[in-house]
Amino acid sequence: MDREEARRLMESKLANANLRKHVLAVAAVMRGLARRFGQDADKWELVGLLHDLDYEVTVKDPDRHGLVSAEWLEGRVDAEVIEAVKAHADKAPRDKLMNQAVYCADPVTGFVVACALIHPEKKLAPIDVPFALKRIKEKRFAAGASRERIAACAELGLSMEEFMGIAIGAMKGISSELGL
Repeated sequence: MDREEARRLMESKLANANLRKHVLAVAAVMRGLARRFGQDADKWELVGLLHDLDYEVTVKDPDRHGLVSAEWLEGRVDAEVIEAVKAHADKAPRDKLMNQAVYCADPVTGFVVACALIHPEKKLAPIDVPFALKRIKEKRFAAGASRERIAACAELGLSMEEFMGIAIGAMKGISSELGL
Protein backbone atom coordinates (compact mmCIF):
# COMPACT_ATOMS: atom_id res chain seq x y z
CA MET A 1 0.00 0.00 0.00
CA ASP A 2 1.41 3.38 -0.91
CA ARG A 3 0.76 6.74 0.75
CA GLU A 4 -2.08 7.76 -1.57
CA GLU A 5 -3.90 4.45 -1.15
CA ALA A 6 -3.48 4.70 2.63
CA ARG A 7 -4.82 8.23 2.60
CA ARG A 8 -7.85 7.22 0.54
CA LEU A 9 -8.51 4.32 2.90
CA MET A 10 -8.19 6.60 5.93
CA GLU A 11 -10.57 9.14 4.37
CA SER A 12 -13.09 6.36 3.60
CA LYS A 13 -13.05 5.19 7.23
CA LEU A 14 -12.86 8.54 9.05
CA ALA A 15 -15.55 11.17 8.47
CA ASN A 16 -14.45 13.63 11.17
CA ALA A 17 -12.27 16.38 9.68
CA ASN A 18 -10.33 16.95 12.91
CA LEU A 19 -9.58 13.25 13.25
CA ARG A 20 -8.29 13.23 9.67
CA LYS A 21 -6.03 16.16 10.50
CA HIS A 22 -4.78 14.33 13.59
CA VAL A 23 -3.89 11.31 11.44
CA LEU A 24 -2.03 13.53 8.95
CA ALA A 25 -0.13 15.14 11.83
CA VAL A 26 0.87 11.75 13.28
CA ALA A 27 1.99 10.63 9.82
CA ALA A 28 4.19 13.74 9.49
CA VAL A 29 5.70 13.22 12.95
CA MET A 30 6.34 9.56 12.15
CA ARG A 31 8.13 10.58 8.94
CA GLY A 32 10.26 13.02 10.93
CA LEU A 33 11.11 10.38 13.52
CA ALA A 34 12.00 7.84 10.81
CA ARG A 35 14.43 10.32 9.31
CA ARG A 36 15.95 10.98 12.71
CA PHE A 37 16.56 7.26 13.21
CA GLY A 38 17.56 6.46 9.63
CA GLN A 39 14.48 4.26 9.11
CA ASP A 40 12.08 3.79 6.20
CA ALA A 41 10.19 7.10 6.25
CA ASP A 42 7.49 5.86 3.86
CA LYS A 43 6.67 2.87 6.06
CA TRP A 44 6.64 4.96 9.23
CA GLU A 45 4.40 7.56 7.58
CA LEU A 46 2.05 4.74 6.56
CA VAL A 47 1.75 3.73 10.22
CA GLY A 48 0.77 7.29 11.06
CA LEU A 49 -1.84 7.39 8.31
CA LEU A 50 -3.38 4.10 9.40
CA HIS A 51 -3.01 4.18 13.20
CA ASP A 52 -6.55 5.44 13.96
CA LEU A 53 -8.32 3.86 10.98
CA ASP A 54 -10.92 2.20 13.22
CA TYR A 55 -11.34 5.05 15.70
CA GLU A 56 -14.87 6.03 14.69
CA VAL A 57 -16.16 2.45 14.92
CA THR A 58 -14.36 1.64 18.18
CA VAL A 59 -14.75 4.92 20.05
CA LYS A 60 -17.33 3.36 22.36
CA ASP A 61 -15.40 0.09 22.59
CA PRO A 62 -11.74 1.05 23.18
CA ASP A 63 -10.77 -2.57 23.86
CA ARG A 64 -11.19 -3.16 20.11
CA HIS A 65 -9.27 -0.02 19.01
CA GLY A 66 -6.32 -1.04 16.87
CA LEU A 67 -7.59 -4.60 16.53
CA VAL A 68 -10.30 -3.73 14.02
CA SER A 69 -7.75 -1.76 11.99
CA ALA A 70 -5.44 -4.78 12.08
CA GLU A 71 -8.24 -6.93 10.61
CA TRP A 72 -8.91 -4.38 7.87
CA LEU A 73 -5.20 -4.14 7.03
CA GLU A 74 -4.44 -7.86 6.98
CA GLY A 75 -2.98 -8.76 3.58
CA ARG A 76 -2.82 -5.10 2.52
CA VAL A 77 0.30 -3.99 4.42
CA ASP A 78 3.20 -5.82 5.97
CA ALA A 79 3.02 -7.30 9.45
CA GLU A 80 5.31 -4.61 10.92
CA VAL A 81 2.82 -1.87 10.02
CA ILE A 82 -0.06 -3.83 11.52
CA GLU A 83 1.92 -4.48 14.69
CA ALA A 84 2.73 -0.77 15.07
CA VAL A 85 -0.93 0.17 14.56
CA LYS A 86 -1.84 -2.26 17.34
CA ALA A 87 1.05 -1.06 19.55
CA HIS A 88 -0.14 2.56 19.52
CA ALA A 89 -3.33 1.30 21.20
CA ASP A 90 -1.50 -0.97 23.67
CA LYS A 91 -2.55 -4.11 21.76
CA ALA A 92 1.01 -5.16 20.81
CA PRO A 93 4.41 -4.75 22.47
CA ARG A 94 6.35 -1.55 22.01
CA ASP A 95 9.59 -3.49 21.68
CA LYS A 96 10.44 -2.05 18.25
CA LEU A 97 11.45 1.49 17.43
CA MET A 98 8.50 2.10 15.10
CA ASN A 99 6.02 0.77 17.67
CA GLN A 100 7.39 3.04 20.37
CA ALA A 101 7.49 6.01 18.00
CA VAL A 102 3.80 5.84 17.09
CA TYR A 103 2.91 5.43 20.76
CA CYS A 104 4.59 8.79 21.49
CA ALA A 105 3.66 10.53 18.24
CA ASP A 106 -0.06 9.98 18.74
CA PRO A 107 -0.57 12.23 21.80
CA VAL A 108 2.10 14.82 20.99
CA THR A 109 0.20 16.00 17.93
CA GLY A 110 -2.85 17.00 19.96
CA PHE A 111 -0.61 18.77 22.40
CA VAL A 112 1.13 20.76 19.64
CA VAL A 113 -2.23 21.67 18.09
CA ALA A 114 -3.39 22.96 21.49
CA CYS A 115 -0.23 25.08 21.71
CA ALA A 116 -1.04 26.62 18.33
CA LEU A 117 -4.67 27.27 19.24
CA ILE A 118 -3.84 29.23 22.39
CA HIS A 119 -1.36 31.44 20.55
CA PRO A 120 -2.84 34.76 19.38
CA GLU A 121 -2.10 33.87 15.74
CA LYS A 122 -3.76 30.42 16.05
CA LYS A 123 -0.97 29.06 13.85
CA LEU A 124 1.93 26.62 14.19
CA ALA A 125 4.50 29.10 12.82
CA PRO A 126 5.21 30.90 16.13
CA ILE A 127 5.27 27.72 18.23
CA ASP A 128 8.73 26.65 19.34
CA VAL A 129 10.18 24.10 21.71
CA PRO A 130 10.53 26.43 24.74
CA PHE A 131 6.88 27.48 24.39
CA ALA A 132 5.74 23.84 24.23
CA LEU A 133 7.95 22.74 27.11
CA LYS A 134 6.57 25.51 29.30
CA ARG A 135 3.02 24.37 28.53
CA ILE A 136 3.67 20.66 29.03
CA LYS A 137 4.24 21.32 32.72
CA GLU A 138 0.70 22.70 33.02
CA LYS A 139 -1.46 19.67 33.84
CA ARG A 140 -4.73 21.35 32.92
CA PHE A 141 -3.46 22.50 29.53
CA ALA A 142 -4.36 19.98 26.78
CA ALA A 143 -5.24 17.54 29.52
CA GLY A 144 -6.24 14.88 27.00
CA ALA A 145 -2.68 14.66 25.67
CA SER A 146 -1.08 12.02 27.87
CA ARG A 147 2.12 13.44 29.34
CA GLU A 148 3.16 9.90 30.23
CA ARG A 149 2.92 8.74 26.62
CA ILE A 150 4.69 11.85 25.35
CA ALA A 151 7.46 11.36 27.92
CA ALA A 152 7.88 7.80 26.66
CA CYS A 153 10.01 9.43 23.95
CA ALA A 154 12.84 8.72 26.40
CA GLU A 155 12.44 5.05 25.47
CA LEU A 156 13.44 6.09 21.95
CA GLY A 157 16.55 7.73 23.38
CA LEU A 158 15.16 11.21 22.73
CA SER A 159 15.03 14.06 25.18
CA MET A 160 11.71 15.84 25.49
CA GLU A 161 13.32 18.85 23.78
CA GLU A 162 14.45 16.84 20.76
CA PHE A 163 11.18 14.95 20.47
CA MET A 164 9.12 18.13 20.70
CA GLY A 165 11.37 19.78 18.12
CA ILE A 166 10.85 16.91 15.67
CA ALA A 167 7.08 16.96 16.24
CA ILE A 168 6.73 20.73 15.89
CA GLY A 169 8.94 20.83 12.80
CA ALA A 170 7.08 17.98 11.13
CA MET A 171 3.71 19.55 11.81
CA LYS A 172 4.84 22.95 10.58
CA GLY A 173 5.78 21.21 7.33
CA ILE A 174 2.11 20.36 6.72
CA SER A 175 0.55 23.37 8.47
CA SER A 176 -1.62 24.26 5.48
CA GLU A 177 -3.16 20.75 5.47
CA LEU A 178 -3.77 21.10 9.19
CA GLY A 179 -5.32 24.54 8.80
CA LEU A 180 -2.77 25.92 11.22
